[in-house]
Amino acid sequence: MGDGEVWATIGALALATAATRCSFWLIGHHIAIPRRVHEMLRYAPACALAAIIAPDLLLDNGQIQLQLSNLKLLAGIAAIGFFLITRNMLQTIVFGMLSFTALRLLHVF
Repeated sequence: MGDGEVWATIGALALATAATRCSFWLIGHHIAIPRRVHEMLRYAPACALAAIIAPDLLLDNGQIQLQLSNLKLLAGIAAIGFFLITRNMLQTIVFGMLSFTALRLLHVF
C-alpha cells in the first residue's frame, strides 16, 4: 500500500466517522424519535458498560469462574457495594481498582 492509498484511507475513514457522528446533529430536529425509544436510549450506556465489564469479571479462558480465587469478581462486588452506599461513579472506579490491586498484592484467596 502506497502513501497515497494510506492517506486516502485515513481521509475516507475520517469522513465516514464525521458523517455518522454529525448525522443526528444535522437532521436530528427533522426526525421525531418516539418517546418510548427515547426513554430506552437512556439505558444504552449502562448496558454497554455492563456488556464490557461482566465478561471480564466472570470469565477466565472462556469458563465462568465464581470461586473466591477470582479476584476481579471480588473487587467488582466490593465496588458495587461501594457504589450502592456512595452513589459516586468516580470514587467507585478508584475504589474498585484499589480493591483489585490490594487483593492481587495480598494474595488473600
